[in-house]
Amino acid sequence: MTPHTSLLTAPTDVGTLAADIDPVRFEVIRNALLAITEEMGATLRRTAYSTNIKTRGDFSCAFFDRQLRTIAQAFAQPSHLGSLAHIVPRAIAAYGAENLMPGDGILINDPYLGGVHLNDITLISPVFHEGEIFGYLANIAHHVDVGGGAPGSIGVSNEIYQEGMVIPPIRFVKEGQIDRDIFALIRSNFRGTKEISGDFRAQTAANRLGWQRLQALLDKYGGAEFERYLGEMLSYTARRTAQALGQFPDGTFSAESFMDGDGISDEPIKLVATVHIDHGRLSVDLTGCAPQRPSPTNATSSQTYSGVVYVLKCLIDHDIPVNDGFYRLVDIRTTPGTVVDAQHPAAVAAGWEVAMQLCDLLFKALAQAVPDRVLAGTKGCICNIAFGGINPATAEYFTFYETIAGGYGATRRNDGMDAVQAHFQNTENAPVEETEANYPLRILCYELIPDSEGAGYYRGGLGVRRDYTFPGHTPSFSILSDKAKYPPWGLFDGGPARPAKYVLNPDTPGARELPSKITLQLKPGDVVSVQTPGGGGCEAVWERPVELVAADVALGKISVERARAAYGVVVDPKTCAVDAAATAEARARLAQGSSGKGGA
Repeated sequence: MTPHTSLLTAPTDVGTLAADIDPVRFEVIRNALLAITEEMGATLRRTAYSTNIKTRGDFSCAFFDRQLRTIAQAFAQPSHLGSLAHIVPRAIAAYGAENLMPGDGILINDPYLGGVHLNDITLISPVFHEGEIFGYLANIAHHVDVGGGAPGSIGVSNEIYQEGMVIPPIRFVKEGQIDRDIFALIRSNFRGTKEISGDFRAQTAANRLGWQRLQALLDKYGGAEFERYLGEMLSYTARRTAQALGQFPDGTFSAESFMDGDGISDEPIKLVATVHIDHGRLSVDLTGCAPQRPSPTNATSSQTYSGVVYVLKCLIDHDIPVNDGFYRLVDIRTTPGTVVDAQHPAAVAAGWEVAMQLCDLLFKALAQAVPDRVLAGTKGCICNIAFGGINPATAEYFTFYETIAGGYGATRRNDGMDAVQAHFQNTENAPVEETEANYPLRILCYELIPDSEGAGYYRGGLGVRRDYTFPGHTPSFSILSDKAKYPPWGLFDGGPARPAKYVLNPDTPGARELPSKITLQLKPGDVVSVQTPGGGGCEAVWERPVELVAADVALGKISVERARAAYGVVVDPKTCAVDAAATAEARARLAQGSSGKGGA
């Protein structure tokens, strides 16, 4: 998987625009295109029906030129952005640009035509100007169900056909209207048709809005002038990206990690990442990763690509635009038929779990090269949760999907954040009140998990506990997650975080720990507790300021016992006052015991 491998030679002043480019107009057009994609996202969110899109923001929007190069993207969900750069060109190539007419919309979710897992469905609309295609508008959104063997289409499977409906590039919208026959076919195969129908209409509305805004820009500047500025945007980004990569130190930097069993087998999945840097040329080698599994824990090339480009974007200047000028400089090497480059007919429902782990793994590898720009291990899992069945109040089928936040890894400058969606997973919280009001369930517990952080001078963030029960009915419940066996790691002498736990009927004599990937049929009164990992710590724990440890105890984030055992800080359990003499002694023992145990 090597989209583009050549790097541009950066001029002395990479920020200088071409002589015939007006810098004011350049910024106006660049920001106008970004605003269009963001307004598309706002339209999609406001008109969607499902909690996953309207509340959690699980979607992204982008604009491509006539050559199918990414021009502008709205950063709603970074995991989708690299995947859009793959699926849009391949979908149009497969369908044929010559077959498109004004008002058309091409629908696709095929994982083996540049797609990701089946729930992420892309709608692509051509934009015509003066009788020819000028570009394409696209949005991708995670639908709560696409059929298959488990409600939410997030279940334990061993081939793609068990996961739901595979949609090749088809004309879903014709002359601005959704094709009734295709829509009926889709609704007949998806669960929760009310939400599904509303979300598809929202995707159509988003592209229509983008088309209107783009037409206004084309009318103002003209197609030829506009296209000239698009080309300069890509060149500008490529120059700045090449310069940023050129600041990385030369060398080869590697790291490896393991995932829990794949849902079918308990055998761990090995991931290996090697980054080669040579005078600004950077490549990521993933050829040592494990062979693909007969399970849902496989990533498509697009999912892997999204994880890698996310990390590289984080490590360069934040104001460098993300477009084809950036993507063309990313060199990723994989072996087809591995868990990072799955081949048909592998199941891929948990592919984002693989891609998420690659994010952490690449930061770990690059800690050797750019230690001040990386972070310790995060929660390290998407934590897909899906369930569904017959709503006892309405007798209608319902489905629900969400992902649960966790701890963020610490850096050499800051503690990790508590309860966030890590890395390219930018979805938001599904509030208890909204969830309970719209679905037949009760959330019995939703709280931070004390003592789940990785200890360090900068500590990791805390994980989250969320417990579900279903009065009056027994739905199917699926978990596709990870990090129950291999906790998020610390860096530079920082400690690991608490691993994940998935528990059936917690806090009872019959409590049973569940694997991180499972589909189960609940019984009356069952409670499922999802407990996500914290984030890893950074740097020597015995040097963390005493007052910060005491403050965490006062806030209930860490216990008195953990303050003493992990941080060497002796805190009064009633007043949270620090015993200075006992603390000095405890910290001396910690430092002595940790001597010579330096972290990565």
